[in-house]
Amino acid sequence: MANDEQTRTHAGEPHVGGDLAERLNWLRAGVLGANDGIVSVAGLVVGVAGATTDRAVILTAGIAGLVAGALSMAGGEYVSVSTQRDTEQAALRREKRELATMPEEELRELAGLYEQKGLSPALAAEVAEELTRKDALAAHADAELHVDPDNLTSPWQAAAASLVAFGVGALLPLFAIILPPVSARVWTCGAAVLVGLALTGVISARLGGARALPAILRNVGVGALTMLVTYYVGTAFGAVTG
Repeated sequence: MANDEQTRTHAGEPHVGGDLAERLNWLRAGVLGANDGIVSVAGLVVGVAGATTDRAVILTAGIAGLVAGALSMAGGEYVSVSTQRDTEQAALRREKRELATMPEEELRELAGLYEQKGLSPALAAEVAEELTRKDALAAHADAELHVDPDNLTSPWQAAAASLVAFGVGALLPLFAIILPPVSARVWTCGAAVLVGLALTGVISARLGGARALPAILRNVGVGALTMLVTYYVGTAFGAVTG
């Protein structure tokens, strides 16, 4: 009965391995990148729409914001992941040197790490010895550095994912502000953006196993505030310059 109850209790909980967890992290990052694209370009085009009704001007500003934002996100992600990768590679080189020069100390260190995870000293030593025989560097990288030497994150892959995610998200407010007639332009864009942000909130919450409502409220609140502020800033600027 106890086993049945445990099975039912944990049936709905996500149990993911390393590869699946990594894919979920990439997907979550993509959703957040799309969210940034929606908010950034929505604020830009709604602000410009507050200053002018010229469709060409709004479109130009929106495209410029999409391109600049996507490149900025991609560049920032490339630099960030490159720095992380360089740090991981340096740590792996140091670990490889230590394994070559003081293997016994490294074996004791690995056993100690498994003891800290809850294994008995005898079992920890046995596990450390077996993993060391199989692949000492991989064992230390996993237990000590939390890194997979054969699967380091690619800066180019991260940059491309950020660029695409931001660009896809930015298309929503861009089309929503350009396609409707002037009288419905801002309202249509605002509604489309809030729906899009609610959707990204639901997806990000589901991926993280969290409640959807707080994520929706945060996303929608930030998006609404951004559009409200930029619209009135644009309106004020248009009144002054007009």
